Amino acid sequence: MKYVILVPILLAFLLLGFCIVFFGLESRETIVAAAVLGVYILVVVFAYFRLMPIVSASIVDYSLEQGKVQKELLHGLAVPYALLDTDGKILWANAMFYKAVDISDRKFLRGSVDTYIPDLTPEVLDEIEGEISMDVTFHEHCYNAVIRRVDLSLAFEETDRQERRGDDVVIVLYLFDVTNERRLEQETYDQKMIAGLVYIDNYDEVMNSLEEVKHSILNALVDRKINMYLSNIDAIVKHLENDKYLFVFRQKYMKTLQDDRFSLLDDVKNLNVGNEIPMTLSVGIGTAEESFLDAFENAKVAIGLSLGRGGDQVAVKDGDNVTYFGGKSTGTEKTTRVKARVKAQAFEELLENKEKVLIMAHKRPDADAFGSAVGIYRLVTTLGKKAYVVLNDDTDAIGPLVNSFRVGSQYGEMIISSAQALSMVDATTMLVVCDVNRPSMTACEELISLVSTVVVFDHHRQSNEPIEDATLSYIEPFASSACEMITEMFQYISIKPKIRPVEADAMYAGILIDTDNFLNKTGVRTFEAASYLRKSGADITRVRKMFRSSLLSMKERAQGISNAEIFMGVYALSYVEADPDSLDAPTVPVAKAANELLNVENIKASFVVTESADGILYVSARSIGDVNVQVVLEQFNGGGHATVAGAQLKGVSKEDFFVRLKQVLKEMTASGSI
Repeated sequence: MKYVILVPILLAFLLLGFCIVFFGLESRETIVAAAVLGVYILVVVFAYFRLMPIVSASIVDYSLEQGKVQKELLHGLAVPYALLDTDGKILWANAMFYKAVDISDRKFLRGSVDTYIPDLTPEVLDEIEGEISMDVTFHEHCYNAVIRRVDLSLAFEETDRQERRGDDVVIVLYLFDVTNERRLEQETYDQKMIAGLVYIDNYDEVMNSLEEVKHSILNALVDRKINMYLSNIDAIVKHLENDKYLFVFRQKYMKTLQDDRFSLLDDVKNLNVGNEIPMTLSVGIGTAEESFLDAFENAKVAIGLSLGRGGDQVAVKDGDNVTYFGGKSTGTEKTTRVKARVKAQAFEELLENKEKVLIMAHKRPDADAFGSAVGIYRLVTTLGKKAYVVLNDDTDAIGPLVNSFRVGSQYGEMIISSAQALSMVDATTMLVVCDVNRPSMTACEELISLVSTVVVFDHHRQSNEPIEDATLSYIEPFASSACEMITEMFQYISIKPKIRPVEADAMYAGILIDTDNFLNKTGVRTFEAASYLRKSGADITRVRKMFRSSLLSMKERAQGISNAEIFMGVYALSYVEADPDSLDAPTVPVAKAANELLNVENIKASFVVTESADGILYVSARSIGDVNVQVVLEQFNGGGHATVAGAQLKGVSKEDFFVRLKQVLKEMTASGSI
């Protein structure tokens, strides 16, 4: 208030200064101005001290009146409003807040706010900086809570602020009822249409194993099961072909299907009218925010993922997220080679406009990776094109095979490094990726983005990390190995390849290693491929000598067996302390130990780990077919087959892994997921 008197006096002296400048110090005008100024100052001072108490009292009365008005406005505000301390205790609340929390008497509103609004926990309030907005639900209402942290000390001068306590902070809470808005949003979301596709995985195989008179019976039963199951979710079903269905349903039934874990898979699998092979389904479901057309496109991608993972499962694609259900069985071997013939002919057509082919497998290649690369090399060179195998890791696992190609001058330029491959890329280059379908696991991921024509040949189940925009993709999870797939393609090339004995040895070794000496994941086509290679010059004795185990390897395998722990009576868990000086891949000893543990009575699956010098934990899982180890290791970002799978974990100890693995096995066994 001191400025009320100070400003007029300063202006008066300023006026006097102007008079002195213009009229002189001793002029009559200056003297008159000085006299008037003196009178003015006396009047101002008198008025200030006389009237100031009256003005101050009026201002105080006005402020108090305004404070009362504001308090009444806040108390009668149509929006629930409350003040909290930093611990969440309610300091003050208006009438609407009492009504919202269903408290009629104010003296009963005690304690922390989470007593009445469970979502507003002390942890939530502690994280508030400035202002946040969140939805909270209580008493069957949904509110948008606007929460603001206010520092009361900012209202005081700096000196006063330092003297005040550091806890002068309150939390302001507003609640806006958005129950109707959220209900309408949910109703709109629930009415969104979802597309789905149902394919019968092994229609031809099942029908071939069944008497012709019973074909119509089985078809009718399958059709009835599918229609009855989908009628429960009010779906529209269209039978497209003998083994294909299209269905459309609303989003609100999606949770019903997920909670049921798509029991349709088991319902159809249990149908038996004399068929020797159980019928299995693949289901692809797609959702999209934009349009139903996008949902249908997602459904087509999802059914491809489901089939690529071996069938007998459901893939749900929601944008970039894919969720899988089922997949407990190992699938049925395809007896028809139509797919192999089509892919072989497509591959030959792609080669017509190319001059050279780079062949690449996965990091730390095994016998199947190198053997399939050799098979593709023979296919390409037979068709008159140049071919090169990209190989960076010459491990003990493939050392004998690789050495057999480095002897002599026949294959002098066949094996190249990643650096050499990158320098060779041009418009006439094709890249073939074999025995892997995940870019991050290839020997040189950069090659994939540089080469315009990419072909994928693999027998592993497809993951959520596919090689994007592959020109040709042949992924056959039913095959025992990539070498088996390439061997079948030999029979459908226009110019029949003449396989050299050393090449036949490499491919035969790939089948032998991946099937664990024809004990695991073998079918009719596996033995036919092996027979073809044997006729082409593969020497079983020579291959066996190449892959005899060293004494160190035998000790590591024995260590894996001696460290084994039996969990839930059917799972064998173990670890191997790998030799840091070994040139072999860390996965080799654990894979061998996992295979050996399957020979223990009552064991359905084995999980063996080892830790490398660079801190990566390698996991190898094996199953005799009763348990799908792939879906187990997918919980650890791994993958593979239903009976053979693996994973790599960084920064995780084997103790922590086994704790998590036991929890996963318990949960998945209880839910029937494995």
